[in-house]
Amino acid sequence: MRGGRATPNPHAGRPAAVVVGGGISGLLAARELAMVGTSVTVLEASGNWGGCVGSHVVAGLHLDSGAESFATRSTAVADLARELGLEDKIVAPHPGGAWVQLPDGPQELPKTGVLGIPANPWDPEVRRSLGLAGAVRASLDRWLPASLGTSAEVTSVSALVRSRMGKKVLERLVAPVVGGVHSADPALLDVDMVAPGLRSGLREHGSLAAAVAAQRKVAQRKASAGSGPAKAGSAVAGLMGGMNTIVEALVADLRERGVELLTGKRAEDIVKTQGGWRVAAGDSTYDAGRLVVALDGPAAVGLLEKSMPELSGLRPAPGPLVSLVTIVVDLPELDRRPRGTGILVAPQTPGVKAKALTHATAKWDWLAEEAGPGTHVLRLSYGRREEAGGGADLVLDDDSLLAAALEDASTLLTVPVTQADIVDWDVVRWAGALPFAAVGHKQRVAQVRKACAAVEGLTVVGGWLAGNGLAAVVADTRSQLAAGNAEGPSIP
Repeated sequence: MRGGRATPNPHAGRPAAVVVGGGISGLLAARELAMVGTSVTVLEASGNWGGCVGSHVVAGLHLDSGAESFATRSTAVADLARELGLEDKIVAPHPGGAWVQLPDGPQELPKTGVLGIPANPWDPEVRRSLGLAGAVRASLDRWLPASLGTSAEVTSVSALVRSRMGKKVLERLVAPVVGGVHSADPALLDVDMVAPGLRSGLREHGSLAAAVAAQRKVAQRKASAGSGPAKAGSAVAGLMGGMNTIVEALVADLRERGVELLTGKRAEDIVKTQGGWRVAAGDSTYDAGRLVVALDGPAAVGLLEKSMPELSGLRPAPGPLVSLVTIVVDLPELDRRPRGTGILVAPQTPGVKAKALTHATAKWDWLAEEAGPGTHVLRLSYGRREEAGGGADLVLDDDSLLAAALEDASTLLTVPVTQADIVDWDVVRWAGALPFAAVGHKQRVAQVRKACAAVEGLTVVGGWLAGNGLAAVVADTRSQLAAGNAEGPSIP
């Protein structure tokens, strides 16, 4: 299977597969293949597994450097955690809730929405954010025809929300949430990719608010049935020890199954051969009857277009560069959780560069216990895809980002956070880790999948096809591999 050295293959005679990319989708794809008896080699360009589900050590604390929770709208992640022996590690966040920083001040973020879209414009938290006029405009949604916002083949989050509920819902609730989760302006995002089923729910239930309520009800039922210790109704859950523990468990599981895991192996060329696929990585080549490409969209298309020229016109835009500043502070004043579990920032808010702040020790009780009284972990994220393609904060060096983070944290938490309070800090940059689901992306995904399905032995997975978030990626990867496994792997 491997070129470059003559090593006996302990899996000789078994169908062979190569997985390019060692993020969550690649590791999970390898596991699905190994479980049906396939000999698998995983090639990862970096020295780390898990992709955007990373980790780092700050002030002696082992922390998530990327994703730190998962959506409970499906049981996909909880099911995987249980399979990996992590069921008793599933935890709900502290019930304090989050806030949103608006141009005219902070407000509690409503807990009953989808992407910030409220299920009831007259809920007290929503009413306080929108004002009387905004709530009246939003409530008109229930009398508008269901065709408004659903008749076009594609539409943006912004266009749907503005037409159904008005400008205030868009600017004061949706834009901060979308910016915090997807690092993008809602005018740029395809609503069918970032909120699957929302428009079909609108057609079924007659209003956007009713569609949101229906999605929340389903999510609560699934959370109650499938998330173990996580409280029913929680929009997200996490793992004690951090989401990075699921990567450690996956890697251990793969090693037990005999999967060959190779880091520092950047795939430079992929060619379709008569017997399957050949992947060139450095001075080695890998031949297999089955190929899984688990990379970001631009990289995946770049490697496959030589064998599949039809993909060239379907290359997606790269995701935004997101910078995450993690600060561990000795600041007992934060023990009272002044802004709950964190705060999202509306784009129009003056004087704040961050798009979101997570008060991690206020959000996760296990982390607060580990850090100890008076010690707090703050995570501030920077970088939001705007119409022009980015903000000036993206080019700041580490020290400048830290200075901005201290200023922003002081403003958002209403407690001065200074250099003298810092125990330790770190900056992690994620380039393209968040897929950019531009308007029309769903149709592009359908074309990519149709093209790949026509080629024997090929599966392409990842967030750019599944949608943003671990729940979407895990569910989609398993679905795609199940379909491929049903066809049966070929032996070169």
